[in-house]
Amino acid sequence: MALTPAEVVEQHSELSVAQLAEKAKCSEAEVVELLPQEWACWLPTEQLQWLMYDLPSWGPMTTIIQVAGSVFEIKDNFPSGKPGHGYYNLMDKQSHLHGHLKLDNIASVALISKPLRGTESYCFQFFDDNGSTIFKVYLGRDRKRVLLPQQVERFELLKQNMALTELENQQ
Repeated sequence: MALTPAEVVEQHSELSVAQLAEKAKCSEAEVVELLPQEWACWLPTEQLQWLMYDLPSWGPMTTIIQVAGSVFEIKDNFPSGKPGHGYYNLMDKQSHLHGHLKLDNIASVALISKPLRGTESYCFQFFDDNGSTIFKVYLGRDRKRVLLPQQVERFELLKQNMALTELENQQ
């Protein structure tokens, strides 16, 4: 008998969101919906532009783009940019990451802080309207692979603010 997506998430929580989605035969966004509240929350879509402006101030992080089974990692500060011609144009000469984000195609952003293969992990995960991941931005680590504490603090504060906002909206 096949497991439901909720059972897959519960029984295999050590897996990545992508692995859970594959195993549960659902979208990655659906997996995030099933994660415990302490592991994931959603950024209101109206705050997407703010996040794009804020991420460059966080310091070095790892941006991950997965395409057709390949995984590309860029370890650098998330670049600053500005809107133009229907895109958010990444144009920071100090960063190795350049390109053009179609913000209209980003339907949701999750803040995920769940263990990954036994290691503490924090990321912003950007989804399209089908629940597929467009890209992820993981918090940075030092040379000993320890998460940067100032980034973890900012991330947790942002998650707390999202939880408070959601609570206020329910009342």
